[in-house]
Amino acid sequence: MFRRGFLPNVGNLLAFEATARHGSVSRAAEELNLTQSAVSRQIQQLEESLGVSLFSRSRQRVVLTDVGRMYASQVRGTLSELSDATHQAIALSGTSGVLNLATLPTFGTRWLIPRIPDFFARHPGATVNFGVRLVPFDFATDPFDAAIHFGEPHWPGAVCELLRTEEVVPVCSPTYPERENLRSPQDLRRATLLQQSTRPTAWAEWFASVGVEAGNPLRGPRFEQFAMVAQAAAAGLGAALIPHFLIADELASGRLEILFPRSLVSGGAYYLVYPEHKAEAPLLRSFRDWILDEIRQG
Repeated sequence: MFRRGFLPNVGNLLAFEATARHGSVSRAAEELNLTQSAVSRQIQQLEESLGVSLFSRSRQRVVLTDVGRMYASQVRGTLSELSDATHQAIALSGTSGVLNLATLPTFGTRWLIPRIPDFFARHPGATVNFGVRLVPFDFATDPFDAAIHFGEPHWPGAVCELLRTEEVVPVCSPTYPERENLRSPQDLRRATLLQQSTRPTAWAEWFASVGVEAGNPLRGPRFEQFAMVAQAAAAGLGAALIPHFLIADELASGRLEILFPRSLVSGGAYYLVYPEHKAEAPLLRSFRDWILDEIRQG
């Protein structure tokens, strides 16, 4: 049971939590789309209602007090639970609802989004909000119901459903092999190797799979996303290792070609990840069933 008179204003709590998380009023204001003075005023109102100081202030920064640190942890969890409850209430209202999904950028743009109209056709009124995350995060503090994750099925407090493995192939523009005189895998040792920043060992593993001493497999420009690597390869900047299923269009159109027929199965895999307590949420369950069916169909 709660006592209504002791419940602070939710807007004040949001301002406090964002400032505590960022350690900055200006960054909290930017996140909440408010002015700095509005955020400061909301925090002051919260402190006055509680009768405690939540921050110690200096000219340049704000620092949580001991009470503020304890309160921030509790408020963060409470706001997350309130958000979850709200999303579940919406999802339970028939087939409509909102699913907040974190996805890997190239997987999202090249594989998922082109297929998502079929999901909407099957679930009229449903909304999927897309965000980007490259590494695991805490579902308790990030506003997502599920995530597409590449790597190992290790995510504390979450269910990891296998979607698919990944096979990478060496590709380049149609003119690159002739220009660089690439006749065999050994010749790639003197080529420009385009790097994907989250897969730093990819080229070393590929060279090992074909029995070639790589030399320096980390040489070459680095890119954060496979989409950027694919564009760079198509522009003739070098050779790239890219998952085959993410460049099907470029291979079909001839913008990219496979250099050598030796592919490499990556050590990780793609997973649909979601918090254990959301496993039975209707819209999430529908999305799970749909994406697994899409994967099975290829």
